[in-house]
Formats: sequence, C-alpha cells, structure tokens
Amino acid sequence: MSVRGAYHDDVGAIGDVIVVGAGVIGCAIAHELASRGVAVRLFDTRSIGGGATQASAGVLAPLVEVHEQGALLDMARRSLALYDGFVERVQRDSGLDIEFRRCGTLEVAADDARAAELRARAAAAEPRSVEWCSQEQVAVLEPLLSATSRGGLLVRNHGYVVPSALTEALAWAAMRHGAQVETHRTIARIVPEAEAVRAIAEDGATWSAGAVVLATGSWTDRLAIGRTPQAHVHPIRGQLLRLAWHGPRPQHIVWGERCYVVPWLDGTVLVGATMEDVGFDERTTAAGVRDLLEAVCELLPQAWTATFLQARVGLRPATPDGLPILGSTPAAPGVIYATGHFRNGILLAPLTALLIADLVTRSTADPVLEALSPSRFAS
Repeated sequence: MSVRGAYHDDVGAIGDVIVVGAGVIGCAIAHELASRGVAVRLFDTRSIGGGATQASAGVLAPLVEVHEQGALLDMARRSLALYDGFVERVQRDSGLDIEFRRCGTLEVAADDARAAELRARAAAAEPRSVEWCSQEQVAVLEPLLSATSRGGLLVRNHGYVVPSALTEALAWAAMRHGAQVETHRTIARIVPEAEAVRAIAEDGATWSAGAVVLATGSWTDRLAIGRTPQAHVHPIRGQLLRLAWHGPRPQHIVWGERCYVVPWLDGTVLVGATMEDVGFDERTTAAGVRDLLEAVCELLPQAWTATFLQARVGLRPATPDGLPILGSTPAAPGVIYATGHFRNGILLAPLTALLIADLVTRSTADPVLEALSPSRFAS
C-alpha cells in the first residue's frame, strides 16, 4: 500500500505528525491521530505490517504473557478491555472485516509442579474469568490434548485477532481520515530543530513536522536521532508456523510449556513461537521449525496429520527491563517513542495509540508513561 507524490519535495511543508513504522503500533497511532484531525504521514521501509507484525499470532492474553504484577500487566489488562470497541471502530472506519474472537486460553500443565503453579495463579486471579480445570475437565474442554496433561488454567476473556487483517484495516482507516501512507521508503535520520522535526530518507528526501513518532520496533537504535542516547531496543527472533488442520480443531488458544496454538476460522492453526537472540537475522531455520513441530505434536498429537503451510519469522523489539518505551525525552524535542513492545505489540496497540495520541494532541501524559519514558535509559 503506498500513496506517493504529495510529499516528495526535498523539503516538505511543516505538517502535524510523521509516524515512522507501519507495523500494528504505527498504524494504530496513525489511525488514532488522523481520526482526531491531525495531518499524519506514515512511512515504512517495507509493506504495511511487513515486519514483526506479520509473524505474530495475534494472541490477546495478558494473564499468560505477563505473570508479574506491575506496569506491563496493568497496561495489558487496560488494552485488552479496549479491544472490542477498538476492533468495531477500525472495521467501521476502514470498511474491512477483522477476525477477532474471545475464544479463551487454556494453559496446560504437563506435570504436578506446573499444575500447582497454575492453581496458585488461578487462586490469586479474579474468579469471574479465570478458572483452574482438573485433568478430567481439561479432557472435556479440549479432547485433542495429550492424555498426559495434569489440568489447566482457563481464562475465558482472552482471545486473538488476525494481525494482517487488523493492520491493513488500521492503515485504510487512517487513510480514510486523511493520512498519507508511503511504503518502501526508509527514514534514516531524525533531526530535532527549534520549531519542527525533520525526517530524512536514505535518498536525501526530507519532510518536516511538528512531531515525529518512532514506531520502528527492533530498528529503533539503528535510526540516527540527533544526539540522543540509544533507546536500548534489541531484536529477539520469533519463528511461527502455520498448519492446515484436518478434523476437529482446538476450541481455545492452547498454551503448553514449549509452544502455543491458535485456531483460526479458516481451518488453519498457528504454532508459536521461538525466542532467539540472534541479532538482525530474519531467516527461518530448520531448528526452529523442528522445535515447534515437536512441541505442537507433543501437546496435540493430532498435529502429526496436519499439513505444513508456512513458516514466518519476525524480530520482536525487546528492552532491558521488559517494558515498552513510550513518550518523549528532553534530549530530542518533538520526537516521541512508541517501541519496545516485544511480544505484546498486538495486545498493547489500542492503549498505545491512545497514550501517544493524547500526548500529541492534548499534551497530557498518562501516569503509566513515567515508568515507560525513554529517559530511563539516559545514563
């Protein structure tokens, strides 16, 4: 998806906001800003959602992904609560359908120690949506599971969204509100100035705006940003498999100790995901595919009959403390970070878009941004 021509002058007129990065975070921010009447220009080196987003399973499961209390869990819960209205609005604004289901997650215990851990988490959670299920109950909920399971933790309000459909719809919704979108254009340098911020492409083309939002994921530290310190974002490779399932499929998102399985309505299932610290290596590997196939067949033996369709890979943007980087820093006026979401970019997209849009349009900072500021890495 690309809109060209309007902003190809060597120096563009000062606009409102430039968003760099058209993954789910960048597209969600562009849509939210454009819907508030902000003039938005969205750039990406690749196609829409062509980075880490395309290798996500779209799982919306804060009580599985984030176990510890703290800012990240609070954000994840807040963002999940926004999701129904978020999807409804994006579908309305874009005119596109988005597959989104709250089918629940079932986190399976493979041994007694894991069962004890999950029972303790169930006891500490809000009882209306979280339930410990015995071995017999799990067998009824998911008959395809291995008979060796020792029970599981059922979270009924968890679910998934199809990332490609969501991101495409967000981009179209943003454009319907007037956003300019240009793909296959690499922004290489950001220069904060007295009255504006300049975004300079690899080919020298330059655009100016009142603010620049960096939704650049794992590539944030590769972007030259004035004289500011690095954001300390580093890539973690995640490989994901897509299988065509034969026969009855799992009814929930099933979470084992070595993989998770997401059943889509088209009859396929996604199996994810590896976590590999290998730098900017975006290859799918035989080892990654083998490990995921072994893990899913151990969890759901019927997977041996599935048809292998595809392996995907993405680089998840990780930070030293595990928290996203959201907000601005005095070292780079007009530059706003929206990166470092690691495995939770899809889940945190609705809340991130609201937080950043409020910061831009109302100059109001949600209290959670204090813990997420890029300034925390300044030393």
